[in-house]
Amino acid sequence: MSEPVLLCATDVTKAYAGVQALKSASLELRSGEVHALVGENGAGKSTLIKIITGAVQADSGEIVLNGKTLSHNSPRLAKEMGIVAIYQQPALFPELSVAENIAVGLEQRGPASLINWRERRRRAAELLAQVGARIDPETEAGDLTMPQQQLVEIARALGADARVLILDEPTASLSEEDTQNLFKVIQQLRAKGVGMIYISHRLEELPLIADRVTVLRDGRTIETRLMADVNRHQLIQLMVGRELSAVFPKKEVALGDAVVELLDLGCGESGITKVNLSLRAGEIVGLAGLVGAGRTELGRTLFGLTPADKGKILLRGKPISISTPAQAIKNGIAFLPEDRRRHGVILNMQIGANITLASLDRLSRLGVMDFKREKKIAAEYTQRLGVKTPATYVPVSTLSGGNQQKVALSRWLVTKPSVLILDEPTQGIDVGAKAEIHALMTELAAEGVAILMISSELPEILGMSDRVAVMFGGTIVEILDRSKATQQKVLALALGHHLTDTGAQTPTAVS
Repeated sequence: MSEPVLLCATDVTKAYAGVQALKSASLELRSGEVHALVGENGAGKSTLIKIITGAVQADSGEIVLNGKTLSHNSPRLAKEMGIVAIYQQPALFPELSVAENIAVGLEQRGPASLINWRERRRRAAELLAQVGARIDPETEAGDLTMPQQQLVEIARALGADARVLILDEPTASLSEEDTQNLFKVIQQLRAKGVGMIYISHRLEELPLIADRVTVLRDGRTIETRLMADVNRHQLIQLMVGRELSAVFPKKEVALGDAVVELLDLGCGESGITKVNLSLRAGEIVGLAGLVGAGRTELGRTLFGLTPADKGKILLRGKPISISTPAQAIKNGIAFLPEDRRRHGVILNMQIGANITLASLDRLSRLGVMDFKREKKIAAEYTQRLGVKTPATYVPVSTLSGGNQQKVALSRWLVTKPSVLILDEPTQGIDVGAKAEIHALMTELAAEGVAILMISSELPEILGMSDRVAVMFGGTIVEILDRSKATQQKVLALALGHHLTDTGAQTPTAVS
């Protein structure tokens, strides 16, 4: 590569309370390059990015930007130097409008200066259009979906004229259309000489967008290669340091009777209509569809967050009413939400308290908590799920994304559910953690748990499901057996095309 070096991190080391997060890690970024940074959760990616952006000070090592050593880096200095990071979890002010959020940090004004609201809205609309986001600048950020929030953050970064843009799992919550729009924006930035560090666990998308890839493992830089010279299998081996037997360890188990049945289920608040679906004991049903098709909304309705107002829910053949999550839990239904940091775990709470949060009625008597039993349960489930932590009394915020997801899942396993709803269970976690969660799903299915898995990743849907239910326009348009489900069929149905017996596509009518 002949482009000049834009950013160079050399022999960066960082330790937290004796735990070595980085051990002489190095990364080079060239002008106009998309440089992928991969590694398992806990490999040191986040720590390296925080050091580059000035949020954390390295113990040793050097960061050089455009030939200038950043000896006392800080978030303010990094931003002034053109280093902008967009993290997996959007950092927007929910009470402010989209236009106001984009303006934060971009507009320079004194305390007595007037705001040109028309210009602010125009600028926001212009930036949103550049990233292909169909969002009204007047919309409150708190009303946006996670994919929409990420697009707003990308638009804000464009407005900041970033020279080094760090993208942390930018496509984790994006639809295929939004992902392609993002890739177009990346190509535009590349043409302008912007260097981009691209962090993603979706290894299949890296050849489409990255020029080079650097692998971190256990805080060390293992290798940097041209993206064209390495395949997915080789990347996985470099990341985990061992042969990964199977990312989708699906095993056939004997299916039992129907545990839950949805009959013409509808919810006006969430847009769900005429949903018919059954879940059998030991079965994993994958729920596929594009963003906005109603997948998450169906999970929330079944869990009582947005109660159904039409149709029936049968539990082992008997009608039940689920108007609150408490009723769902009482009936053996558990729900792992998509956004683990906002709804899955309480970051400042201890691991043990997080794990037992949904089972407090079983751990207390006359209002007195049995902390000894809580500690025992927490230890049991952290061991069972392989949560990497020195102790169960440390805050969940100290864990990597994959381990946070395991804690969130542990909370519901403690309730001994018969129906488990998993909304994007492996979103934003590395291949090693994915394989572990998939193996756990297989184990739970073998124990007779009925699993409804909502996922945007077609390989996961096809690799783990006994049946695939495809949603479009708020309803399930077709259910495919595992043997007949293909990426082409699922995608066609998700786009609103009905499949005939010959495989031809006709528009799907949704009443």
